[in-house]
Amino acid sequence: MALSEQYLEEDIHPIDIVEHLAAHHDWEFDRIGDDQIAMAVEGQWRTYSITLAWSGYDETLRLVSTFEMEPPEERLSGLYELVNAMNDQCWAGAFTYWGAQKLMVYRYGLVLSGGQVACPEQIDTMIRAAVLSSERYYPAIQLMVWGDRSPHEAMQVAIAEAYGRA
Repeated sequence: MALSEQYLEEDIHPIDIVEHLAAHHDWEFDRIGDDQIAMAVEGQWRTYSITLAWSGYDETLRLVSTFEMEPPEERLSGLYELVNAMNDQCWAGAFTYWGAQKLMVYRYGLVLSGGQVACPEQIDTMIRAAVLSSERYYPAIQLMVWGDRSPHEAMQVAIAEAYGRA
């Protein structure tokens, strides 16, 4: 059964769908309020803190995925150059570094204007894209920040998306 089949007959709140997905995947989660949920999703390199929030005002489901990072001050300009290179390769979502909070952040917003409803597959894809993008670029970030590599050299280790089957 597809994830969305049980929602065909009803109009369901996007955060309710996220809660169902988190339970389905056995992710730790905390329903912060009616319009927000936080979860921990384990990747190969890190455990990512992911928050999804629904804004009825602009009809957008916002995803913010973070992991802690405290680069040395002298590596910040290279990190910002690396983040720009990473974003050039991301078609959905974008990375930024929040220096005050010491967090690497991946953000994405799904606009559902005009009463559109997100299906579970769309939301699951959003979450997976956040984790996969972070996993793809994590080694590059490590090499640039702590391995004394240039942003260009670090990007050479970014794992490309795989297509097809082996």
